[in-house]
Amino acid sequence: MIKAQYSRVKKIINFILCGLFVIFAVLQLNDPDPTLWFLIYLIVAIIALVSNYMVVPKLVIVLICIGLVVYAAMHFSLLLEWFQTDNKSEIFGEMVYEKAYLEGSREFIGLSMALAALLFQLKK
Repeated sequence: MIKAQYSRVKKIINFILCGLFVIFAVLQLNDPDPTLWFLIYLIVAIIALVSNYMVVPKLVIVLICIGLVVYAAMHFSLLLEWFQTDNKSEIFGEMVYEKAYLEGSREFIGLSMALAALLFQLKK
């Protein structure tokens, strides 16, 4: 494997990203569908951490990004539905089964954050 040669700032950001996504992953364990979301966030955390020590193949990161974009696209209509509501603060409340757009919007935002963290890894 090729050893990563990143600046100190990028290494610090990677450690912060790793910590945040580990926290996100652990918080998912109490969700009704924890496995998929735990794995998504954990994979992002692992890539951020491993990137400090070795080069993660760009193809791997790009393939994961494509998967995240496809999955996020499935939630995009729910995000648009949430944008059309009057009470935007509902997104911070509990899940309401009659309002599927809340969970879909949260999932879209989570996927977008994961995608941003992975795109950061592609930046030199």
